Order: sequence, then C-alpha cells, then structure tokens
Amino acid sequence: MSADIRPTRLTDRKRAAILSAAVAEFRSFGFAATSMDRIAAVAGVSKRTVYNHFASKDELFTAILWQLWEASQAVEAVAYSAVQPLREQLLRFTRQKMRLMSDASFIDLSRVAIAELVHAPERARAMMDKLAEKEEGLATWIRAAQADDRLGADVAPGEAAHQLQGMLKAFAFWPQVTMGQAPLAPEAQQRLMEDCVDMFLALHAKA
Repeated sequence: MSADIRPTRLTDRKRAAILSAAVAEFRSFGFAATSMDRIAAVAGVSKRTVYNHFASKDELFTAILWQLWEASQAVEAVAYSAVQPLREQLLRFTRQKMRLMSDASFIDLSRVAIAELVHAPERARAMMDKLAEKEEGLATWIRAAQADDRLGADVAPGEAAHQLQGMLKAFAFWPQVTMGQAPLAPEAQQRLMEDCVDMFLALHAKA
C-alpha cells in the first residue's frame, strides 16, 4: 500500500494493524487455534481495542474475506472492443489478473480463506461465492465476442472464462497459495500470459 493511501487516523491504523495481525495468525494457526488475545498482542493493541473494532472472531474473519473481495475488485472489467485484436484485449485482462495474483497480501488472504473453506465451509462459502462473481467480467467479454462472431459459440462463456483463468492460476496462483512458491518472474509471467491467451484463441477464435 503506497504511503499516500495509508490510514491516517489512529483508529484506522489500529484497525489495519488488527487485520494484518489476524491474517498472519489465521494463516499460521487456522481459524480454530487463533485467539483474539494473540491477535491483540501481535497487533500491539489491547484486547478491548480488538473487540471495539470486531465483536467476534467470526466478524474479524469476515472482514478479512472482505479485504480479499475488495482486492479482487482492483481487476477492472475489460470492455469488449469490436475493432481491437482479441489477443490484445485478452492480454490486457491477463496482465491485470497477474498483478493481483502476484500481490503478497492477496496471496496471504487467499490462503486464509481457502484454508477456512476446507475446515469450515459453511463459514466461508458465501464470501467465496461472492469472490467468484468477479470472474463474471471475463465471461461478459467472451459473450460479447461470441455475439460479434469472433469467438465460437460452442462453449458457454462462463466455462470458457474458467478455461483461461484456470490456465493462469495453475502456474501463477495455486503453487504460490498451496506450496509457498515465489511469484513468477516478470519474464515468466509474460510468457505464461501469451501462451495461455494464444492457446485460448487457438481453441475458440474464429478465422
């Protein structure tokens, strides 16, 4: 987060410190083993301060998932253009997606949310469903390209969107989230984006 957008009010800084500490604790110990006492200690605030901001551990975890949702909103929808090359438009989308998936905070928050999905799916499913809605933007783009007869209509837009994003995540998200691998180097990111887009268009683009 750049210096000009850091929280300036003391209460906002404390809230940010609590959320940062909670991400670290949930990531290290999981939801059940994480205590509000420990989060307060790591954040450098009193337990009362934590409860002034978050009434319960469930509420704190929900706030973390909302951070993940807000981070995903940073990926702007790419509006379909009838005159620009499809490859250029898709590379613009994948470039935005790659920036998000390379962000350390996004990876940390994803680990927390995904771990909780495994251990307590009822707690996290609604928010993860909300996160998945963000990927509808690519499906909307694909639907427009199909209507313009530039992409084949033999596959549902949502399924096609999952194909492209799944290829990206297989190399630039899941290894980082599940195995702790470092983000891809810029050269590797560029090669991956181009390969994924080219394979997608080879399968779906109309001559």
